[in-house]
Amino acid sequence: MRIKCRSISRGTAEGEVLLTHDPISFLGNVDPNTGTIVETEHELYGQCIKDRVLVFPHGKGSTVGSYVLYQLIKNDVAPAAMINTESEPIVAVGAIISGIPLVDKMEKDPFDILKNGDHVKVDGSTGCVETDN
Repeated sequence: MRIKCRSISRGTAEGEVLLTHDPISFLGNVDPNTGTIVETEHELYGQCIKDRVLVFPHGKGSTVGSYVLYQLIKNDVAPAAMINTESEPIVAVGAIISGIPLVDKMEKDPFDILKNGDHVKVDGSTGCVETDN
């Protein structure tokens, strides 16, 4: 299935979906050295985002979160790509400066069609997500 969406950060990547209904603050929720979610109240607590297609509604928190995404890339523990329900400037800027493909506003609700472990391809250049679902 090919689903159209809005392109935020160009590039293509594929990988296994890691999905959360919780917003993510990259400053505070994610360890920049390991890529592990460290916020104990977060739905993904203890899971690693490295090389995953991270699906979450939107970011939250400090503008420093953009630089944490960049640090995740430098430490080789960043997500392969990201899908948001509706992206906001912190995550968008972080994805762009880090070269992480990012899309949002999918034609179909990602929480209705994707689940953890699904394999998807994100094309941030043309604005589409491909899945076997």
